[in-house]
Amino acid sequence: MDVIRSPWRLAYVSQGAHEPGCVLCRALASAGSPDSLVVLATPLSFVVMNLYPYNSGHVMISPRRHVARLSEASAEEVTELMLLARRSEAILQELYTPDGINVGMNLGRSAGAGVDGHIHLHVVPRWTGDTNFMTVVGETRVVPEDPVAASARLRPHFAK
Repeated sequence: MDVIRSPWRLAYVSQGAHEPGCVLCRALASAGSPDSLVVLATPLSFVVMNLYPYNSGHVMISPRRHVARLSEASAEEVTELMLLARRSEAILQELYTPDGINVGMNLGRSAGAGVDGHIHLHVVPRWTGDTNFMTVVGETRVVPEDPVAASARLRPHFAK
C-alpha cells in the first residue's frame, strides 16, 4: 500500500488544539483590524480569506451565527450566503481572472470540514493547469499570495 503524506496540513489540522473556540468566530471578531482576514461583514454573514488557501483568492462565506448545519441556518442566512457567493464570484473573476471557480461546503468532519461546528461556503478560483497537484506529488503548496495581502486587495471591492 502506498502512503501519501501531506505535512503542510499539520498546522491546519492541529490549529484547534492551540486556540479554544471557533476559528471563524475569532476571525469575525478581528474584523476592522488592518491584518484581519475578513473582507466583508454584513448583518447576517461575513466573507473571510482562507488562512490555508487552496489557491489565491480562496474565500469562505459564513453566517455570523455559529451554526453547525444548514438545517440550523435561517432562510435569510442561507439566502445571504448564496448572494455573497454570487458577489464573490464576480469580484474574484474581475480581480483574479480565473478559468473557473469551485463553490462548495463540507458539512461535518467526516465530509472534510476543517471547521465542523460553523458552516461556511468555500469559493475557490481555479486555473487550467493550476498547481494543486504539487500538494500531493511534491508535498508543497503553491499559493503566490499571502491571505492578509489578499484580504486587503479584496476588501475595497466588497465595500462597493
